[in-house]
This record gives sequence, C-alpha cells and structure tokens, in this order.
Amino acid sequence: MEALKQELKSKIIEVLNLEDIAVEDINDNDALFGDGLGLDSIDALELIVLLDKEYGIKLTDPKDGKAIFESIETMSKYIAANRTK
Repeated sequence: MEALKQELKSKIIEVLNLEDIAVEDINDNDALFGDGLGLDSIDALELIVLLDKEYGIKLTDPKDGKAIFESIETMSKYIAANRTK
C-alpha cells in the first residue's frame, strides 16, 4: 500500500503540474481539496481521468469522487479495492 501511495502522490504532482510540491510534502491524510493541497473542481476532473487511465477505474457519480478524493489514504484504499489495471 505504501508503494501505491507514493506512486499516487507522484502521479498527482505530474498530472496537475504541482511544480512547487514534492512527494514528501504530501501527507497521506492531508485533505486534497480546500485547506490541504488546495485542489479545485478542474483538478477533480483530472483525478477522475487519472483513475481511469492508470487504474481502470471509471467514476460515474461525482458524489463518489468527493469521498474518494478526500486524501491520499482514501484514494489508495479505493484504488487497491477497485483497480482493474
């Protein structure tokens, strides 16, 4: 699970062009939106595409994304349980 979390952090930094943030700067339980990383709704769409392309997970209900994208911890658990790639 730790390897997945590190991979996820790296992919998020790359896909969202978070140039000022390093993998070490992101804690597993930090909020991704709001006060945490400060991501916005456009970033959420990018994360949905990331889940589909990298892990074969298709989110159809945006409400699901809110719970899944809460933190690296919640994303990694969801990916581990639902990935097809």
